[in-house]
Amino acid sequence: MDSRPVFQRADRIGGIALSEIVQISERANLLRAEGRDVTALSTGEPDFPTPPHVIAAANAAAVGGQTKYPPTAGTPVLRDAIAAQAGVRRENVLVSTGAKQVLANAMLASLNPGDEVVIPAPYWTSYSDIVAMAGGRAVTVSCPMTEGFKLTPEKLEAAITPKTRWLMLNSPSNPSGAIYSAAEIEALASVLENHPQVWVLADEIYEHLSYAAFVSFADAAPALKDRTLIVNGVSKAWAMTGWRIGWAIGPAELIKAMTAVQGQVTSGACSISQAAALAALSGDQELLSERRDAFRTRRDLVAHRLNAVPGIHCPVPDGAFYVFPNLEGLISAGGFENDAAVCDWLLSEAHVAIVPGRAFGLPGHARISFAYAEADLEKGLDRIAEAVGRLTN
Repeated sequence: MDSRPVFQRADRIGGIALSEIVQISERANLLRAEGRDVTALSTGEPDFPTPPHVIAAANAAAVGGQTKYPPTAGTPVLRDAIAAQAGVRRENVLVSTGAKQVLANAMLASLNPGDEVVIPAPYWTSYSDIVAMAGGRAVTVSCPMTEGFKLTPEKLEAAITPKTRWLMLNSPSNPSGAIYSAAEIEALASVLENHPQVWVLADEIYEHLSYAAFVSFADAAPALKDRTLIVNGVSKAWAMTGWRIGWAIGPAELIKAMTAVQGQVTSGACSISQAAALAALSGDQELLSERRDAFRTRRDLVAHRLNAVPGIHCPVPDGAFYVFPNLEGLISAGGFENDAAVCDWLLSEAHVAIVPGRAFGLPGHARISFAYAEADLEKGLDRIAEAVGRLTN
């Protein structure tokens, strides 16, 4: 009889695994370890450095002794800075260890088993897993390229049931780059006004990477302010992914419940990182527009080059630093089974890592990040074009 202990996964994480983005990145790293020259265009991490004044503030905080346990909800000075920008009170702000923890805090604090969360697809890969981990059920709604990758009021109405507790809306979107206009938000809000049990989680982490007009959900739908949670942070715009600081802005009772969850998981976010985030928010903001302009140039380059590749159709995104091209023509012409097979082939044959659309809930596409230096983008695009040329000629 085998007496070795057998680990049994909890039911709540039965279907949860490493995201396909991480799996592809790890496979690319393995190929590099084998001596392969792999170009990775798969992750959403800016190639820019964290601004020097932010690093200086962190150093000063460490040297100055800001190394003790911080308050669970965040340092008062950082919460006040966030609150001032949002036009709310400190009690409406929670600082967390990254925006992902904000999402988890919100779902764990509000969902009971069987509660539903409406998630427009394509969506960031962690959304559905976080909902499942909290005991909820993700109700994904397909929002195809022909609809601008955006949720319509009609589809929202059809997705809502008595069990619906949240709508998750990401604008600008990862992976599509779609931005909801004020009129589009108002149209969605008009639906939600008839369903008072449904709250809105508006993930606006790419706010400062908008190439078209950006409007916050809270500003466009003030009537829903009492059931809207805004998620944001410093990771993308200020190139501070490793500092792990995100925040929530919402009704005080929800923030209080989320703080209770956080208190049993991580307690307060890193004190040094909070000092760095404060410097990012309070320092010169010209850097944001300069980097946004650089990303816009990269966006135009990537979209133009991809649209020249047979079988690929690439809409030009309005925000974030991803394109989400349609690969259906390439799938058909190359005899591929699906988008994942195309991405696997590109990694094996062209040594370019991109992420299949199925990871984001919308097969037939792929996500390509242009958060990389132009030289890397050109190299990866050359390889994609050459590989597809060999395949289709």
